[in-house]
Amino acid sequence: MSFSKWIGGALGWSFGGPIGAIIGVALGSVIDSMTNGNGDTLLGEGKRRKRTTYRSRPQSPQTQSGDFEVSLLVLASIVIKADGKQDQRELDYVRQQFSNMYGKERANHAFQLFKGISKQKISKRQVCLQIKQMMDHPSRLQLIHFLFGIAKADGIVTQDEERQIQIMAGYLGINARDYESIKAMFYNSSDNAYTVLELEKGATVDEIKKAYRKMAKKYHPDRVIHLGKEHQKGAEEKFRQVQEAYEHLQKELRF
Repeated sequence: MSFSKWIGGALGWSFGGPIGAIIGVALGSVIDSMTNGNGDTLLGEGKRRKRTTYRSRPQSPQTQSGDFEVSLLVLASIVIKADGKQDQRELDYVRQQFSNMYGKERANHAFQLFKGISKQKISKRQVCLQIKQMMDHPSRLQLIHFLFGIAKADGIVTQDEERQIQIMAGYLGINARDYESIKAMFYNSSDNAYTVLELEKGATVDEIKKAYRKMAKKYHPDRVIHLGKEHQKGAEEKFRQVQEAYEHLQKELRF
């Protein structure tokens, strides 16, 4: 797949508004690099390509894989710079996740774009409000899960990183209980099982069972099936952690 075909398929609704402006600047850097013959890649591909004019796809009522992909690139660049430096382990995590989801070639294209995005000053509020308007809620939950994964890639989620994700979650329309549930999946605490299930410690058995059914439905991988099979692994991880939280409480309370 050529870079021009990838970018044409990946932009979708994002090729407008603040995200479109960010992608436009980043895309210009990629094209300039290719035109000058200096296009360096992060995953081992280095072919020169012709300049191409791109058009956005018609707006779709349901988030597509490419729209989710571009949103990940933009928000990931914010998290990675949250503590004032770009940790190589975090960059490697993003690269590996994209390789796992999309394959080496598509991930290579994404990182050419990511390098241009990460050099820009980005308004969290503007890009998150655009994503909120255009992206369904289950996909936005998946974004937050991915961002915490990036922050934890170096072994610890710093306060600056957690704060940036919390701010973006608010702009994305993720309520506090959903946010704390996903956050708890990346911390070690005796109360994590309750938090993942959006419960207070001391909840009754009936409340725990009811919460589990609710959360299993909310985080079921089928909720993001429209994003394509490449995003099922991340969704399955959230679902697995809900199951583990429930099983932990079953053992703890012996019901």
